[in-house]
Amino acid sequence: MQQPITYLVTNNAVVFGILSLILGLVFYTNKSDNLYFKKFYKYVPALLLCYFLPSLLHTFHIVPYNYDCADVLSGVVDAGQGIMAQCQVSGADKKIDASGSQLYYVASRFLLPASLVLLTLSIDFKKIKALGPKALILFLTGTFGIVIGGPIALLIMSAINPDVVAGDVWRGMTTVAGSWIGGGANQAAMKEIYEVKGGLFSSMIAVDVIIANIWMAVLLLMAGNSKNIDAKTGADTSAIEDLKNTVEKFNREHAKIPDLTDLILIVAIAFGATAFGHIVADTVAPYIAQNWPAAEQYSLTSKFFWLIVTVTSIGLILSMTKLRNFEAVGASKVGSVFIYVLVAAIGLHMDISAIVERPWLFVVGGIWMIIHALLMLGVAKWIKAPVFYMAVASQANVGGAASAPVVAAAFHPSLAPVGVLLAVLGYALGTYAAWFCGQILQMVAV
Repeated sequence: MQQPITYLVTNNAVVFGILSLILGLVFYTNKSDNLYFKKFYKYVPALLLCYFLPSLLHTFHIVPYNYDCADVLSGVVDAGQGIMAQCQVSGADKKIDASGSQLYYVASRFLLPASLVLLTLSIDFKKIKALGPKALILFLTGTFGIVIGGPIALLIMSAINPDVVAGDVWRGMTTVAGSWIGGGANQAAMKEIYEVKGGLFSSMIAVDVIIANIWMAVLLLMAGNSKNIDAKTGADTSAIEDLKNTVEKFNREHAKIPDLTDLILIVAIAFGATAFGHIVADTVAPYIAQNWPAAEQYSLTSKFFWLIVTVTSIGLILSMTKLRNFEAVGASKVGSVFIYVLVAAIGLHMDISAIVERPWLFVVGGIWMIIHALLMLGVAKWIKAPVFYMAVASQANVGGAASAPVVAAAFHPSLAPVGVLLAVLGYALGTYAAWFCGQILQMVAV
């Protein structure tokens, strides 16, 4: 008889501590001067490790994500008398929360909305406008390419191999749209709004990270040859020099070391807005469900949808006030910490085997990225935009605030904040645009 599966750690505090140590290890080694680590992270993205390493805790039965009552009642999993009693009451078709799912709930309902507020708080619409119309045109082109690229890729694969995109694959694609338009927060929001299952989500994370990093490598290669490319296209690069000077001056004037009061106020803004978002969600979603039940197909009866939309809107409104100055003391950095805790919590229920079980999904992702790339290159050539604008605008969509500065800095170190600026705009658009993309994907799939 097969021995029942017993998990080693079930205490929430211990699991959270393990996840924190994993994140610390990844970031410490990523910043290390060790040549081995430098070579390793040249090919393996730190973000992928933040998903992958926590998944090993579940794969090797160290930490449970949740308990399937069918497995508990049949003796496949030894979850203890407490879980057994709950399953006997709820039935074999239910799942009982374990430490993994409880941590994810806290991260997705508290930390995720808080991070969205802090990441959108720093938007400066005047400075975005100062980048010039070409940068904004290319950024919006990139967003448009991702929104329509997903449904087109779904249609193409339906003609080539319909089994690949059968069922709920369109739901998983919404998480890629969220990531490629905004970032990890928007990806997690789409996962909840469109109820993407763990196995499919694992596959989509792999598609997201690998395809996005291949495209980033292409952009960095173009950055190294930008002068030749701009000369051939006849692009005017004089504005970039002015931009370098403007950015360097802004950084000198606004740099500040945060004190305890600054950090407390950042937390107050983030979780105060999150609380208001929950109030709106708890009020609006049930009202719509009761009066317009047909709105369910547009996710308008989802409390999580209204939570995310509300906090993103609050962040945008606050960015037009003096509270935007909290970016100078690290508001977006605090928001990023929340995001990485969420990423690690998501990793706890990743199914690693799903990465190799669905290789055709990488073809879908590749077609999707090609559509985005062709649109970006075509529009950049049409408006004679410098390669810098095209590359940073594209990476601000696809890679977000984590990698857009890397591409921008490949042109000049002082331009890195420009990547952040456009990426933050992506955070603001990510939830709305990815949700709209999901609606199109749903119609195409049907």
